[in-house]
Amino acid sequence: MDRLSGRRAVVTGGGRGIGAAVARRLAAEGAYVLVVDLDSGPANLVAEEISGEAVVLDVADPDAVHAALRDRAADVLVNNAGYDEFCWFTDVTPRQWRRMLAVNLEGVFACTQAVLPGMQQVRYGRIITVSSEAGRIGSKGNAVYAATKAAAVGFMKSIARENARYAITANTVLPGPIDTPLLDKVRALGATGDKMVAAMKAGTQLGRMGTPEEVAAAVAFLASPEAAFVTGESLGVSGGMGLGG
Repeated sequence: MDRLSGRRAVVTGGGRGIGAAVARRLAAEGAYVLVVDLDSGPANLVAEEISGEAVVLDVADPDAVHAALRDRAADVLVNNAGYDEFCWFTDVTPRQWRRMLAVNLEGVFACTQAVLPGMQQVRYGRIITVSSEAGRIGSKGNAVYAATKAAAVGFMKSIARENARYAITANTVLPGPIDTPLLDKVRALGATGDKMVAAMKAGTQLGRMGTPEEVAAAVAFLASPEAAFVTGESLGVSGGMGLGG
């Protein structure tokens, strides 16, 4: 498919997992992709693979975000960079709280603010934030993470309202349990992690983990012309986890 021919996309957290799958999918559909990541190695590998450009950047640093992205034309922004640490809420430290808030929410603010003026000027844009079903239904051991992801949903709805007059859409994708490096942190907990992974699978209606490519397909749709009348929405890619029961 060639739905994004001539478009320029920015994908944060693009060096691994869902972000890398999104970068590959958008490039396969014709977009020129800026692969933004904290780690230069993975970012460069993905960028080279898709003939894009690597941008080494910590999205939690607003000044660095604006310096890197403000003057780069972007038709599509995918806020995918994320950070999580499994921890019961009573044991959460200020450092953990600040880091999750900085990456998962303040990073979304900064990247969106950096690219929006350019989108407004040309009266076109697609902003997609990769949130989480945890932000909609909560998650044991991930209270802070879930809070940041819920806040990102509300933020995108507000951006959708403010920017509809510019023909800019803003939506969120809510992955459920996806087999990514973030999930490896859960598996590293040993027996406890195994129980959590089993519970995640059982919590879906389809009884399995999702793949990064399945999330990327949803992002590509929201970035495409077919989604021109979709804004302020939250699309679950979670095997029916949001249904409960």
